[in-house]
Amino acid sequence: MKILVGLSGGVDSSVTACLLKEQGHEVIGATMSIWDKSKHYNITAHKDACFSPHEEEDIKVAQALCEKLDIPYHVIDCTKQYQKLVLDNFKQEYLAGRTPNPCVMCNATIKFEALPRSATEQGILFDKFATGHYARLSYNEDLKRYQLRRAVDEKKDQSYFIYRLQQEQLSRVLMPLGEYTKDEVRNIARKYGLEVSDKKDSQDFYTGDINDILEQAPQVGNFVDKDGKVLGKHQGIWNFTIGQRRGLGISADRPLYVIGLNKERNEVVLGYAEDGKRETLIAKDVNWLSIPPMTAKTKALVRLRSSQIPVLAELEPLADNEISVKFLEPQSAVAAGQSAVFYDDEGYVLGGGFIKGADNAK
Repeated sequence: MKILVGLSGGVDSSVTACLLKEQGHEVIGATMSIWDKSKHYNITAHKDACFSPHEEEDIKVAQALCEKLDIPYHVIDCTKQYQKLVLDNFKQEYLAGRTPNPCVMCNATIKFEALPRSATEQGILFDKFATGHYARLSYNEDLKRYQLRRAVDEKKDQSYFIYRLQQEQLSRVLMPLGEYTKDEVRNIARKYGLEVSDKKDSQDFYTGDINDILEQAPQVGNFVDKDGKVLGKHQGIWNFTIGQRRGLGISADRPLYVIGLNKERNEVVLGYAEDGKRETLIAKDVNWLSIPPMTAKTKALVRLRSSQIPVLAELEPLADNEISVKFLEPQSAVAAGQSAVFYDDEGYVLGGGFIKGADNAK
């Protein structure tokens, strides 16, 4: 089989290429280039990030790997698509008082779509597209659907970030690392003699000042409590996220958290931990993955953040491809714009959607 492997310069994608080559496949390496050199970004730290000027270093690492494996290598320019589909969305959501997850958008529109499509348009022929994501993929003959499942390594599982993939996308994807732990992957990398065997994982979307992307001048507004009492001043709601505790600069008898963002009034609402608890949320633009669209109430496990242990909730389908999620126990830091991803008790990704809003715990 001829397989195009998305290479990031990290250990996971490198091991993916090595494993597939060892299995006898005809492997082709490809790295997406997304950094726009024409723009100025205020990078203050030399850290690995998905969106970073250091992508040239990653490209060199990926190219060296392909030379080592004696396989073709291509750099695919996805800069314009990334700007339009990821960065513009990021800016729009933040300025609207929501908290986007650029990795979710990037996977659905760039890594698993624009990259392989652009490769095909350039005449690169392949049967499957493989990545180093930690997730498991299978096909259910009864449902006639591809199903996504949490990885064996719960700590590294990335199913949350790829829940928006469509059936057509999944039909041409391979994720060989879903059955491995991170430690096993690093040991495999050492066996192959890869220099990236101990390279740290990229943890951030962007390590610079997000105002570089937002391109927004400071806009003075008020910090207020839940009753509307003014507590202080801020420089724009886009500098804050729901659940944030640090960097508020407001004194109180107990730690304060961001519990609300009001775009119209340019207000950041602060409260104590219990004030931020939410009992229900509405998710919109729901993408059903491992099962057909849900038509009746059911209980499922829900993850609101990639690192969160899924919690039990009742799901109720609504009109306009929305779904109500009622938690058995109220949850903190339920942020509009983030994703709510649904799982069954075997770890299959049922689906997920973008958080539209949430109600206070009673």
